[in-house]
Amino acid sequence: QVQLVESGGGLVQAGGSLRLSCAASGSTFNNYAVGWFRQAPGKERELVAAITWSGITTYYGDSVKGRFIMSRDNAKTTAYLQMNSLKPEDTAIYYCATPTSRYFSSRSPADFGSWGQGTQVTVTS
Repeated sequence: QVQLVESGGGLVQAGGSLRLSCAASGSTFNNYAVGWFRQAPGKERELVAAITWSGITTYYGDSVKGRFIMSRDNAKTTAYLQMNSLKPEDTAIYYCATPTSRYFSSRSPADFGSWGQGTQVTVTS
């Protein structure tokens, strides 16, 4: 099982940028796709971005497409989420997670088995 730790959250003004990191323990991380989810108060957890184990293919939710960029560095067993042009509606706790099946085939949180503790992102207007 992969252990994940997120970092990089914080308070930023609308239009600003943040870069989140998801550090993983265990070499098996390189065999897993990775997803970034977010959950705002009173809302369901949603997948905002995902990347395959090779880093070649990425997925973005419609609400972040064109503003967020996901990448990974398998040598460092770390995944990243570069968030640009942030909006107040991006405010949420952000989590990274790996799919139970290792492969990205579903946007459902139920299909992701390992989760980090989350990092808070707050965007002020």
